[in-house]
Amino acid sequence: MKVQILTPNLQSKLSFLNKAVSSKSQLPILQNILIEAKDDQIKLSSTDLEIGIEAHCPAKIDMEGETTVPAKLFTELINSLTDDVLTLTAEEHTLEVQTKRTKSTFQTISSEEFPKLYEEKGEILATLSGKDIKREFSSVVFAASQDTTRPALSGVLVRKEAEGFLLVATDGYRLSLRHYKTSENKASESASFIIPARVFRELLSLKDDAKDISMYVSQKNNQVIFEQEDTILIGRLIEAEFPNFEKIIPSDFSVSVSFERDELLKAVKICSVFARDSANIIKLSLSSDHITVSSGSSAIGENSVKVDAKLSGEENEIAFNARYLLDVLSNVEEKELAFDMI
Repeated sequence: MKVQILTPNLQSKLSFLNKAVSSKSQLPILQNILIEAKDDQIKLSSTDLEIGIEAHCPAKIDMEGETTVPAKLFTELINSLTDDVLTLTAEEHTLEVQTKRTKSTFQTISSEEFPKLYEEKGEILATLSGKDIKREFSSVVFAASQDTTRPALSGVLVRKEAEGFLLVATDGYRLSLRHYKTSENKASESASFIIPARVFRELLSLKDDAKDISMYVSQKNNQVIFEQEDTILIGRLIEAEFPNFEKIIPSDFSVSVSFERDELLKAVKICSVFARDSANIIKLSLSSDHITVSSGSSAIGENSVKVDAKLSGEENEIAFNARYLLDVLSNVEEKELAFDMI
């Protein structure tokens, strides 16, 4: 294999590819990136067997071929290069990286050991707006559990609706739900599946939010695939039963208070400083025209912040874990929000 490629193009792909590289695997091949040269481009692949990433870069192919190279070291080297063009030359057990002023050689592992990321993309479910992804998905994904011992709670439920999808995530302590409208939705009426929250988190890190993202699901291979032009993100669907969340969402509320998100976010950040020695608990006192956010401990002291608000219903008080409030206020973009209480 011998190819010439623009250094900045390769650099831009490697940072994302490393998100799927295994750092603790007993399998050395999972610590490598697969490089395949064919048809005027190189295809780069990485996987930790939970998620996979595939990226394409245009290149001048002098000789087709494929190999794998240690991901972390290769990325570190490529990111340190300043020459505009580099040449990759693969021999039987080595990969040479050469520019005008540098030459480096890596030991490689045969590409035959690298696992195949997917057999087929499957059925296209929807076309997602790249610019809307962060706003729509961030407001749900944060509520998913980090604990993979309860698989269903570590994912996001995606359910077909008339004009898009219902997205739901919960860790057992909090729940986030959002109706996401799409311009194109080809899922069957009964389509419902659980996508690992990690897949959504990596999807949110795609840099180019100006381009649409195609979403595929392969029921045969139990995979979900997101494709944005020359980059593909692959995840394995979670086979578990999602909790019956609809039972715990009340339909009637006796108290509602509206407020500006940024103002309450600032208040909670201030009060969280004094909440650290009191189980991170802060109190919200709801009055007719404001919310008083307060916290304190006998060992440190106390503080309070007033936030303008509009209350419908009786005055009330409620306590929250400050971290949970910060999570929701940091992950929604709407300027005005409301608390509804039973």
